[in-house]
Amino acid sequence: MSDPTILQVAVNVPLSRLFDYLPVDGRNAAQPGSRVVVPFGRQKQVGVIMALANSSDLPMHKLRRCQALLDEAPILSASDLNLISFASDYYHHPVGEVVAAALPALLRSGKPLLPDLQCVAITAAGAAADVEALARRAPRQAELLQVLVDAGGNGMSVDALNELLPDWRRAAKPLLAKELLTRFTRKADWHPPVCDDIAVPGPDLNEDQKRALESLRSVSGYAAFLLDGVTGSGKTEVYLQLIRDVLADSQQVLILVPEIGLTPQLVSRLRQRLGIEPTVLHSGLGDAERLAAWRSAQQGLAQLVVGTRSAVFTPLPKLGLIVVDEEHDHSLKQQEGLRYSARDLAIMRARSSNARVVLGSATPTLETLQHCRSGNFTQLRLPARAGGALPPRLRLVDPDDGTSGDGLGVALTTAIEQQLRLGGQVLLFLNRRGFAPTLICTGCGHLAECARCDSRMTVHARDRSLRCHHCGAQTRLPDSCAHCNAAVKPLGAGTERIEDVLLRRFPGYAVQRIDSDSTQQRGAIEAALLAAEQGDADILVGTQMLSKGHHFPKLTLVGVVNADQGLFGTDFRAAERLAQSIIQVAGRAGREAQQGEVLIQTAFPEHPFWRMLISGGYAAVAEAALAEREQSHWPPFTRLALLRANAHRQGDALAFLQGVAELIADRRPATLRVLGPVNAPMARKAGRYRAQLLLQSSDRKSLHLLLATLRPALEAEPAARKVRWSIDVDPIELF
Repeated sequence: MSDPTILQVAVNVPLSRLFDYLPVDGRNAAQPGSRVVVPFGRQKQVGVIMALANSSDLPMHKLRRCQALLDEAPILSASDLNLISFASDYYHHPVGEVVAAALPALLRSGKPLLPDLQCVAITAAGAAADVEALARRAPRQAELLQVLVDAGGNGMSVDALNELLPDWRRAAKPLLAKELLTRFTRKADWHPPVCDDIAVPGPDLNEDQKRALESLRSVSGYAAFLLDGVTGSGKTEVYLQLIRDVLADSQQVLILVPEIGLTPQLVSRLRQRLGIEPTVLHSGLGDAERLAAWRSAQQGLAQLVVGTRSAVFTPLPKLGLIVVDEEHDHSLKQQEGLRYSARDLAIMRARSSNARVVLGSATPTLETLQHCRSGNFTQLRLPARAGGALPPRLRLVDPDDGTSGDGLGVALTTAIEQQLRLGGQVLLFLNRRGFAPTLICTGCGHLAECARCDSRMTVHARDRSLRCHHCGAQTRLPDSCAHCNAAVKPLGAGTERIEDVLLRRFPGYAVQRIDSDSTQQRGAIEAALLAAEQGDADILVGTQMLSKGHHFPKLTLVGVVNADQGLFGTDFRAAERLAQSIIQVAGRAGREAQQGEVLIQTAFPEHPFWRMLISGGYAAVAEAALAEREQSHWPPFTRLALLRANAHRQGDALAFLQGVAELIADRRPATLRVLGPVNAPMARKAGRYRAQLLLQSSDRKSLHLLLATLRPALEAEPAARKVRWSIDVDPIELF
């Protein structure tokens, strides 16, 4: 007789292990991928069975039994579980927390995959009743009875009745008492929404697009491609043609976009061109909406799924293609909790599913370019704008801060006036929200600083407040200095201040500000982008939100208000990021008949970076940066892992990481460098002190072997209880 089956369950706790349980009531029906309710300490937890075993490290009499099996059939396939396990192993994060990140909130809390519907139906006696006679003495009862007769034996859901007959419950009471009606519960049926649109043909592809599409079509199994096309080169048209092929083969497609703001425009285009309704997954959905979309994908009903980074975990049993749009965007990397890269997981998922993956960008990351150099990816270039549109002209101009003081120099202001007179649309880019970066005293020079962070408070003039953009602290905007009672004034410019300047200088023109402050309400970002796309706004002013893949047909001028903000960054990725930012926002200009112009305000026009960018474009900056990285041994030529710690006392965070460094010293491979521990660039945030330890290795395997032994040791370390700590593999932010 074989040993009882043991369930190895992932539980949403910060421990890097699975937990062994016995099946419910001795039954062995539970399968990997199903959810169970398990006792955990003094609480109950919803977990997912990751594997079955015949033995345990614990004696059998100490194993606890599952309290409930929530899914008779697995909701996660073997492929889904493999992706979760890979993410847990690669990012060295507790597997239970990875499972939690992969599931919709309602499934995490134990709700059924298919919700229960409360229904009302006609009985045999009700079907035989004389509705006309009933109508003479009880018209509302007769109306309800007739509605349910028409609905048939399956009846109607309570929700449907609430919508059709809001006061049906009063009429139902006597009918239920006479057993003319019955109430029951059934599982909901759900099907993806049907699109009635007829697919609209797109424009003819140019020769570059045709060559790229032929290369994409030439592979049937796994292959990774970089579609490296300048802004406006028609990357989406290539995606659409390939997606049509994959859907025709009855396979599913996943499109990942970096932010919700990109979703409405893309979904509309997909619906129009493909004649199907894409299934959307992002954080802006309600819990029920998200579960419905997830379920549609999991059951293979959703042909095309469009989502932000967490959608990479969505079950897709017939996956044939993954498209990662704007692959360079930092929003594709999760910065809290499970610190994963959706782009990198998409590549791994495509490989394990034998599907193609296409990364699209006008400014690819250096990591992706190096993969192309080494032959891991195939680079497909679209060097010219589609439809004959010319690339925008880039020009450096003086910010004239000494004369205007409001962020807009004479050259930029003059160019705005000219474009508005010609009927063009203008975009001003400043990656700094609020009215001004800080408040300064005109007497003693004191700057308004956050009491809980090593940062300055940002001025928000609309509600007369000072806010910290790091911890969310907010105070009233003072009229005078608390130290010397002298007058105070805003220092520098943010999007709110630029908006005020534009309204004052260009009366009669519509100004639209688009940043995270102006688009907080649900639907606000969609409405703002639609107004911009339709040309209802004459001048757009905003942050990075405006630079990401949007198409504004009337836009002819882009002004970069403060380009020097990123020119002297200490991060080794500073040049790469500045070039990406400038090229992306410049790409919004002149995408149709009229050539666009981009004015870059800089106080350092002779800086070598500008000469390289303007003469050689992003490719020249990337080539130089790759050479520099290779010589200095930074990614993509080495691998990084960042250990972070924060505590109420500064000494605790540093002491914990010093202990980590000493622990590593005993097992450090020759290929590993340990940098730190040191205070984080922003040492104090939200009242907690932060420190970090950077691991740099020329060999990925040895780095991961070290981390695999390090994490369990740290989870058992008593000093870890005094701090919050995390491991960030392949970090993109070194603070």
